[in-house]
Amino acid sequence: MSERLDPRALWNIGYGLYVVGSVSGSGQSNAQIANAVMQITSEPPQVAVALNTKNFTHDCVLESGVFSVSVLGHSVDMNLVRHFGFRCGRDIDKFEEWDYVNGVTGAPVVEKHAVSVFECRVVHQVPVGTHTLFTGEVVAARVVDPNMKPLSYAEYHSVKKGKEPATAPTYRGRAAKQEKKGESAMKKYVCEICGYVYDPEKGDSEQGIEPGTSFEDLPDSWVCPVCGAPKSQFSEV
Repeated sequence: MSERLDPRALWNIGYGLYVVGSVSGSGQSNAQIANAVMQITSEPPQVAVALNTKNFTHDCVLESGVFSVSVLGHSVDMNLVRHFGFRCGRDIDKFEEWDYVNGVTGAPVVEKHAVSVFECRVVHQVPVGTHTLFTGEVVAARVVDPNMKPLSYAEYHSVKKGKEPATAPTYRGRAAKQEKKGESAMKKYVCEICGYVYDPEKGDSEQGIEPGTSFEDLPDSWVCPVCGAPKSQFSEV
């Protein structure tokens, strides 16, 4: 990347956090976490979503021409993000143990932790490098929880301590690793799956790891708190 182009400048663009669902040509339901979703027109109401061409959900939208969007709120459980954001629908049935409803388009709709949900039929699709930008006309929409506020992507990072997979349009990758380098005297390790950085000075309270615990001293059963990857998927920052 050019020295004149600082990728951190793009980190200030505002996003939300969403579950985007669709169904394959063979009828298999799938969904993924996305942040690049936006309304582009009001009459008719149209929404655009960017999906990585490597993702199974991307292929489902191509085949069926429909997709659903669940706007996630502050109550979102990181298990939901881990399940839909860091596992591939080609390997597992994401809805085998997760509740959903079949929408009017046939796309799966996730209501848990959602502020609102809507469904779209694709009207345009544009290749944009690693992603395809799908434009869809909204054919159904409703508010699930009027008392819950949507979770912003900035809050996902700062409050939920969330990370993004390498297939995300906003993946920070090496730039984020470099920014964190040198902040701690103890060695930090980064998850190669989702980008989560284990900081020994902070530990991992969710899994009972006390501050000051080095990565080497973590139990073998310890996994990435964001995506569930084992220690073997981590490398030194």
